[in-house]
Amino acid sequence: MNSVELGRRLKEARLAKKMTQSEVVGDFITRNMLSQIESGVATPSIKTLEYLAGVLEISMSSLIPEDDEKGAGSSEAYSIIAAKKAIENEEYEKAVTLLKNGSESFNDEYSALRCIACLELAKQAQASGALQDAVNYAKQANEYAQEGLYSNSERAEESMRLMNKSAKLLSDYYAALITE
Repeated sequence: MNSVELGRRLKEARLAKKMTQSEVVGDFITRNMLSQIESGVATPSIKTLEYLAGVLEISMSSLIPEDDEKGAGSSEAYSIIAAKKAIENEEYEKAVTLLKNGSESFNDEYSALRCIACLELAKQAQASGALQDAVNYAKQANEYAQEGLYSNSERAEESMRLMNKSAKLLSDYYAALITE
């Protein structure tokens, strides 16, 4: 679905509720941003879409139907929503798979969710002794933590600490093999 169609659907939902733009936006986004979204000039983030759907008391699927013929925008949005649910359910591998093919429209969301999933996979790998996997996942998490609007220095630092610890354990393991 394109931005114009999404904006049209949001505006129709708002008018059906007899709400002004100011009533819809509250403190979450500006009225000007909602105007740009409704006119198709701006593409909202998934977080903004979730907020707007909640305020307007409509489902996300009414805004971005899963079977949209044009497909790209809606499938990207559904990938993000599904990945968020996978992360909430601690299904990190599934989240990474859902986020495999990035999107320029939603790059910020993809990077933030990839970071979270990879960081959790790194922790799991380290706990299970799969140190090389832990290093690899932590490295990916660190890269994603530094990308986009939702870059997160705390996650970047955490992933670096985890990567360094796993690499040290791996180094110690190989050193012990050589000395035996």
